[in-house]
Amino acid sequence: MVQRLQRNLKRTPAAERCRRKFLRFFPDGFGDDTYMAWERGYKAEAHDAWTSTLSQTEHRRLLRSGDFEEIALRAVRIEARTNLLFSFEKMALRDAVKTAEGAKLFGQGLYDFLYGSQDEKLRFERWCDTVARLPRRQTRVLTWPLITVFGFLAQPQGHIFLKPTVTRTAARLYEFDFHYESKPAWPTYASLLSFADRIAEDNADLEPHDMIDIQSFIWVQGSAEYDE
Repeated sequence: MVQRLQRNLKRTPAAERCRRKFLRFFPDGFGDDTYMAWERGYKAEAHDAWTSTLSQTEHRRLLRSGDFEEIALRAVRIEARTNLLFSFEKMALRDAVKTAEGAKLFGQGLYDFLYGSQDEKLRFERWCDTVARLPRRQTRVLTWPLITVFGFLAQPQGHIFLKPTVTRTAARLYEFDFHYESKPAWPTYASLLSFADRIAEDNADLEPHDMIDIQSFIWVQGSAEYDE
């Protein structure tokens, strides 16, 4: 994503306004010290933790040995270090993978999503189906944040995290036609990836590293934390 060439087009006025807002908070862009402290740091640390404790090789080893509960435990533990999910989503996830059935569904489904041989669309659709089948108590598990958080933490070069309200607000401010549906499905995720590409291309001179930077840019636009 971050290696694509910048478009031979000028930024739109809306894109320019969003860029100026980001730079008002973080004058040095994606390398800004405050940006690292407020936005990128903890997300990058979570990705590093994922790489060191639940890499593809380790994930495959745990699957082969039938340690599904350990896969779920490590994934949930890494996510818990972030504030990406709401507390009710964290609780729903913990409940969903407590049982042997839920842990097995989660562990195998996550591996297939991240490392499967099918195309991206099919892998995403199957991951949505897997999460929908996880055991639930009261709170639903099939939410956009929960669907997208693990791809984002494991593979931020290609996967992005979706907070619906913030992202829809950011897309409106950016004047990007974001095709959003509340039920997780590929068309919305594909539209979000296109939005991410647009932001990366419009701000290529700021040298975004990965989707962590793009998601943080979106967050600055749409979150009440950054109201001016």
